[in-house]
Amino acid sequence: MQFRHRRRKRQIPSLNLASMPDLIFTVLFFFMIVTHMRTDTVEVKLEVPQGTEVTKLAHKRTTINIYIGKASDGQVRVQVADKICSISQASALVRDYWNDLPDDEKSNMTVNLKADRAVPMGMVTDLKKEICQAGPITIHYSATEEKKAE
Repeated sequence: MQFRHRRRKRQIPSLNLASMPDLIFTVLFFFMIVTHMRTDTVEVKLEVPQGTEVTKLAHKRTTINIYIGKASDGQVRVQVADKICSISQASALVRDYWNDLPDDEKSNMTVNLKADRAVPMGMVTDLKKEICQAGPITIHYSATEEKKAE
């Protein structure tokens, strides 16, 4: 007796896509939570200098960024958060930001100073002295990490 084998056409099983929307939304929420959105629109040109002792800021919530660089008109300008101002006005803006903080966070107030390489150090020093008049504030200078030779 001879058996005849029927040959069935082999098909690739279909892919179950029922859990795909759950996976997509999970990934979307993950990126929404871990992504830090920039709040300041930098209007001055910056080429931040390199440094060897670079550390990350701990309290970003109580940090205000101050940028010093050339504006579109070619003049060196100071930008506190989103506002372009003079050195003398920078102290008032920092003081306003400090006053808006809750009392328990005022001790963590940090000014992150991002200055262009071409800005004269005298201007940076003048700005630093002006900011110190706003209150007991920690000032950090921003720099990119120096690339090590391999």
